[in-house]
Amino acid sequence: MRQVQIAHAKAHLSALLELVEAGEEIVIARRGKAVARLVPEQRVLRSAADVLREVWAQGGLDIDSPAELPLDAHQIDLD
Repeated sequence: MRQVQIAHAKAHLSALLELVEAGEEIVIARRGKAVARLVPEQRVLRSAADVLREVWAQGGLDIDSPAELPLDAHQIDLD
């Protein structure tokens, strides 16, 4: 965990965000006292199998009767 002063954080925000994206935690301090913390956003990686498992649990896919798309409910006049 790295601690930086507010002035440094303001001047080097892009570089600090790169460190955070790489997994590092940054503490922003004012006069040596922590006031904020930059932490990486938690990412949930799902495999195709996970997604299909969820679809299957909800009744599967019906290829013969495709779902109605949102635009199918509205007639679009292109003339």
